[in-house]
Amino acid sequence: MNIRRLQHIVVLADEGNFRRAAERVHLSQPAFSRSIQAAEAELGLKLFDRGTLEARATPAGAFVVERARSLLQQTSNLERDVSLYRERAIGDMTFGCGPFPAAALVPQLLAELRHRYPAVGVCVQVSNAFHLLANVRHEEHDFFVANIVDVPRDGMFHVERIGQLPAGLFVRHGHPLLARQSLRMADLLPYGIATGRLPRDTLLRLGRLMGLPPEQKLWVAVECDDIQLLRRIALDSDTAIVATRDQLADDLEHQLVHELLPHDMPPHVANLGIVTLAGRTPSPVAAFAMQFLAQVAKTRAAAP
Repeated sequence: MNIRRLQHIVVLADEGNFRRAAERVHLSQPAFSRSIQAAEAELGLKLFDRGTLEARATPAGAFVVERARSLLQQTSNLERDVSLYRERAIGDMTFGCGPFPAAALVPQLLAELRHRYPAVGVCVQVSNAFHLLANVRHEEHDFFVANIVDVPRDGMFHVERIGQLPAGLFVRHGHPLLARQSLRMADLLPYGIATGRLPRDTLLRLGRLMGLPPEQKLWVAVECDDIQLLRRIALDSDTAIVATRDQLADDLEHQLVHELLPHDMPPHVANLGIVTLAGRTPSPVAAFAMQFLAQVAKTRAAAP
C-alpha cells in the first residue's frame, strides 16, 4: 500500500464524496475511483459504501482510515524533520577533542554552532587521541580533532591534517628554575613534569634531551588530560606542566605562571588533524563543524 493511496482513502473519508475528493487531490474522478478500488482489492476489504451522492466508510474503512491518518502524519513529520536536518536546523552531534584544540579551536566552533544552529544539541568529550580513536571506531563520535601522531594509518580512519599548535613548559610564579641564568632541559628532572598523554616518540625525545638513555622514556609525574587539574598542580607545586599559551592565557596575563625556555629545548608542536571513520558520510552539522575547525586552524596559522 503506497502513501498516495492511503492519502486517497483519508481524503474520501473526509469529503464523503468522490467528486470533491478527486478535485482535492487533483485527479479525475475515474482515476480517483480506480485508486480506491485498488486499495480495497489490495487489502481485501470493502472500505466505503457508495451512494448516489455520498461515500461512507464501512467499519473496516473506519479502521483503516484511523491508522492511515496516523501514518500520513508520521510521514509528514519525517519529511519535515529530514528537511530541517538537511538544513542543519535540528539534530545532535557528538565529537571529541584533545586538550590543546579544546582551548584553541573548539570554543569558536561551539559559539558558531550556538549562533547558527541553536536547535542542534552538541556533546563534546575532551580526551587524548588514544581514547578518542575508540569512540570514532565504535561510531560513538562523529569525529575528533587532536594530535594525530599516534593515529594508525591502516585504512580504518580518514585523517585530515589541519595545522599545528605550539606547546611549551610552564611553572608557577616564583619557581626556582626562573632564577636560572642558563636553563637546560636536564634541570627539570628533579621537579617532575605533568602533562596530558604524549606520544611515545615525544617522551623518548624529551628523555634524550634530559640525558636519559636512548630507549628510556621520560618519567611523567602526573598524566592527565584536564588542563584545570594540570594548572592547579603547577600553581600549588614546583611541577612543570606541558601546555599551550591558549590554555594558560589568563594566568600568563596575570603572571601567575611563566613559560620556561631551556636553551636546548627544540620547538614542540602538536600536529593537529580531524579523524573520522573511513567510508562514513558525516551528518550536515558534523560536516560544517569539521570545515569550520579546519578554517579556524588555517586562520591561526596565517596570523602574524
